[in-house]
Amino acid sequence: MIKNKKKKVIGWICGSIAILLILFVVGLWSMFGTFIVAAGSIEKLEDGLYSMEYSGDYGFDAFLEKGGATSDEKVADYLIEFLSRGFYSAQAEVDTVEFGCSTICVSSESGSTLFGRNYDWEECKAMIIHTKPKNGYESVSTCCLDFLGFGEDYVADGSMAERMQTLAAIYVPLDGMNEKGLMVADLIAGDDEETHQQSNKPDLTTTTAIRLMLDKAANVDEAIDLLQQYDMNSSIGAAHHFSIADASGRSVVVEYVGGEMIVTETKVVTNHYIADCKKQGVGSEQSHLRFDTLSEYSGPADETDVKDMLQSVAQMNYPQSNGSYEKTMWSIVYNPETLCVDFYFSENYEHGYGLVLGEKDGFVKK
Repeated sequence: MIKNKKKKVIGWICGSIAILLILFVVGLWSMFGTFIVAAGSIEKLEDGLYSMEYSGDYGFDAFLEKGGATSDEKVADYLIEFLSRGFYSAQAEVDTVEFGCSTICVSSESGSTLFGRNYDWEECKAMIIHTKPKNGYESVSTCCLDFLGFGEDYVADGSMAERMQTLAAIYVPLDGMNEKGLMVADLIAGDDEETHQQSNKPDLTTTTAIRLMLDKAANVDEAIDLLQQYDMNSSIGAAHHFSIADASGRSVVVEYVGGEMIVTETKVVTNHYIADCKKQGVGSEQSHLRFDTLSEYSGPADETDVKDMLQSVAQMNYPQSNGSYEKTMWSIVYNPETLCVDFYFSENYEHGYGLVLGEKDGFVKK
């Protein structure tokens, strides 16, 4: 009888422990499961290039509700708290750099829109990010992982801790397209004037502004309206302008001069100011050369034509004579009608990667 009672007590204790363990695991999964799945999706496509899929809440609505952030460092602080669910805090380090770039918006033979983008910088690691937010539009975007400031030994697809760190790339997009056909790219504007608007509106940095537009704007008008609701703060200590286009073919550049936001219609953007203002034309000689080259192209064009346009202004066409070094680290052709993305890495225009928003195949080598 006593032995039977002991067995029942032991069985009850073991059962209780099992239930507690299950509840503990379920609780942990409810807190971190989305992060773990996204971290596990990180894939190395080739040396220096990675991809990631994120479906669910990545805290951006909460970020906006808290008033956003006035600097990249404060964005990093928020992300550390969000990704650790408040269990960990640390000082993040964000690199300060300058980069080139070019964009062009053209029409196809059928009258649809195509948008091309070159990102010019030094050798770096990059990530293509496919996001499906809980409360926003599906999109694809690109991040320069070197901007995350995690150190030389950091590997995007390394340990689980490194993979969890990599989720921060969602908040550092440099270009992208969403399911509504809105396309955005960040380019250096032409000088070192930083933007720090102070009108008591919520704050955005350059990269979080791109995340906002991709998540919430269906067209150029909505993107402009969103930007006007926030105070802009330059990322990476430089002057920026946004090249924004949509499926209708409307294409603009958004620039900040003396703290004022200026919108100008244009099909081509490089690295000098375009707005009719005191800074019009300010920028490098090479920027003007690339702008003039792209401006010579006229439609109609298909995806291959746009790729060729981007290749014609890639950095390999502009050898540096002063000891500096730049490379076109990626070129992208967006088709907002078919929601197709063609991605070319490190000036390799013979082989690329493709993605179609709304489909489940992920990143396919072309």
